[in-house]
Amino acid sequence: MKTSVSFRIIDAVLIVMMILPLVFGIVLHVLTAPATEGVSITGARVFFTVPMPLQDFPVTESQVHSVLVTLLILFLSLYLTHGVTEHAGLRRQLVAEWCVEKVDGLVMENMGEYFAGFSPFVISILALSAFSSLLSLFGLYAPTSDINVVGGWSVLVFLLITYYKMKCGVFHYMKSLTEPVPVLTPFNIISEFATPVSMAFRHYGNVLSGAVVSTLIGTALAGLSSRILSALPATLRQIPILRFGLPAVFSVYFDIFSSLLQAFIFAMLTMLYVSGGFPAEDYAKKQARKRLKHKKSSAKV
Repeated sequence: MKTSVSFRIIDAVLIVMMILPLVFGIVLHVLTAPATEGVSITGARVFFTVPMPLQDFPVTESQVHSVLVTLLILFLSLYLTHGVTEHAGLRRQLVAEWCVEKVDGLVMENMGEYFAGFSPFVISILALSAFSSLLSLFGLYAPTSDINVVGGWSVLVFLLITYYKMKCGVFHYMKSLTEPVPVLTPFNIISEFATPVSMAFRHYGNVLSGAVVSTLIGTALAGLSSRILSALPATLRQIPILRFGLPAVFSVYFDIFSSLLQAFIFAMLTMLYVSGGFPAEDYAKKQARKRLKHKKSSAKV
């Protein structure tokens, strides 16, 4: 497919806009990160605090990096969909169509036809989680390593779960908490609130543990290199030979595979919890009664 000069210029602008958030994050990290020696595993740094009436609002690395990831995903989406035609003439369109088809199939398989429009939300969760975790490859703090960020996602999912559980009405939802026997009601209530907590800690814990293990492995390899080369002159002894190549091998699992896996698991749990909490049969019966009632009312008129 031949493209015009203006088309290529827009492509170039979109590519630059994709890269800029990442470059900004790296520059900000270099300029603001304090000097450390040895192993340093800390939470998200606070850049500044905005005074508020009830409680001050801290602006942290997690929030800034989340915005950068959102911008990266936005311009990546614009790039993939730039020049979309009925007959795919660009490879990027094939990639975009493949992503949409896979997510659509995933939603239909796990949630059913009623949730066919849920695909944009699911692919947004996948992309946001995956790209946030992959920031660690560039030495940046991953927002998914912050319980506040992942907890916010889990609260949003919890609201969606509750919304679909109440599709048959509040009374129907309250009644479901007493099943299978009323004596289990307290445990059912606890399980409702345990869902977002378990989702948040599962995602947060796995991503954070991967970052910690990668840091510890890198530090251990540096110390081991020093011991192996202890018989050599001081200049050569400082060369961490074991840190060349080996950390990259471990990073394939801890930083890439694990990050993508956790994004997929979070999206899968979202789909299963939302669709599992939706009373499909009762809702269908309710809609049938409404249609019958409306039909009778129209017949009387």
